[in-house]
Amino acid sequence: MELQAATVLVLVFFLLLGYAIPVSFSIIGAALLTITMFLTPEFGLFISAQKMVSGIDSFSLIAVPFFILAGVLMSNGGIAKRLINLAMVFLGKVPGALALTNIAGNTMFGAISGSGIAAATAIGGVMLPLEKDAGYDEKFSAAVNVATAPVGQLIPPTTAFIIYSAASGGTSVAALFMAGWIPGILWAVTCGLVAFFYAKKHGYVFNSEQTNCSLVFKYLLEAIPSLFLIVIIIGGILSGYFTPTEASGVAVIYAFILACFVYRSIKLKDLMPILTETAVMTCVVMLIIGASTVLSFVMSFTGLPQRISAIMLGISDNPICIFLIINLLLLLIGTFMDMAPALMIFTPIFLPICHQLGMSNIQFGVMIVMNLALGTITPPVGNTLFVGCSVAKLQVEDVVKRLLPFFMAIIVALLFITFVPAMSDYVPQALGLV
Repeated sequence: MELQAATVLVLVFFLLLGYAIPVSFSIIGAALLTITMFLTPEFGLFISAQKMVSGIDSFSLIAVPFFILAGVLMSNGGIAKRLINLAMVFLGKVPGALALTNIAGNTMFGAISGSGIAAATAIGGVMLPLEKDAGYDEKFSAAVNVATAPVGQLIPPTTAFIIYSAASGGTSVAALFMAGWIPGILWAVTCGLVAFFYAKKHGYVFNSEQTNCSLVFKYLLEAIPSLFLIVIIIGGILSGYFTPTEASGVAVIYAFILACFVYRSIKLKDLMPILTETAVMTCVVMLIIGASTVLSFVMSFTGLPQRISAIMLGISDNPICIFLIINLLLLLIGTFMDMAPALMIFTPIFLPICHQLGMSNIQFGVMIVMNLALGTITPPVGNTLFVGCSVAKLQVEDVVKRLLPFFMAIIVALLFITFVPAMSDYVPQALGLV
């Protein structure tokens, strides 16, 4: 009976997705149909509603709407150009300076906004015309922008780790935030090396304006208030002044003051559309989390995670082999499923397997987020890939060819994260967070 229920659950879920039913409703539909194999429809509906409410009834999840609002405020706050100027003043004389500036801009802006799509749009919208005027190959420029847009999913503050914390049973958000620094920087650096050697080979040298101390000071002064958001959040959490959830509220207040009164790029009349956008995004995320909680309950009821674990461990007892299989599956999942539902659905399935093979909650959290972030720029359905190509006004197939070296570099970084625990665990352990 359990095997039949698990089969129905999986088939109905993917069938509904195939008919373009939204992910959250596909999850609920598959879960409800499956649970009626064990319970009466009335009782199954009652249990499902109860699980949906309890799934989002979490103090840590209060941080989600606040970090979303802070990200939207910063995305509309005119900070992209200031971050680009800061990066350019340090990289202006390096071969491929504009491409490297794009990478640095995506890293900083992505960390502040927490959105790969926002980074690809805001930074790419400024950098791609500059690179075109400087004689860069447009496809290469678009590939650089797309490849590094998701870095902000790893560098805090990011809602991905908050959602993973809920899905994994309460892994420390502070520890996850600190664990994301090295992997995020590693992603940016590996892509930067690819861009540097490509630019050097093709003679992409940008003669920027003469750098002097006053110029450096000017651009640094303009960018510091934006970057200071990360310092406030991380510093406040590590010093114990506030929890990650409280930090999200502080982030909103700081982003509001910065955007409205320091940079003056947002007027009070602009707040209603921003709040509306935040409310819509929050409702989508919370509905997915609630629906995924129902699905997790049904999966545990049917014993699906245990069966998958037994199948995978039956293939091989070699951790290297199993970790590679899990990475491949997560990469595939990331191409057609958004971060939030993928984390809620597949964390309970793969985390116990990785536990048995000696991987910590924190290392697995970084690994799954990195895989799913990479999936957003991987064909055929990567949403950041499509947005980046749209910003560049190029066809996806043309950009993908230039993306291949970057894919290889990112996968190398992913393998380091997978097989070197210290890449994820060292910083949280050194700070006494685990």
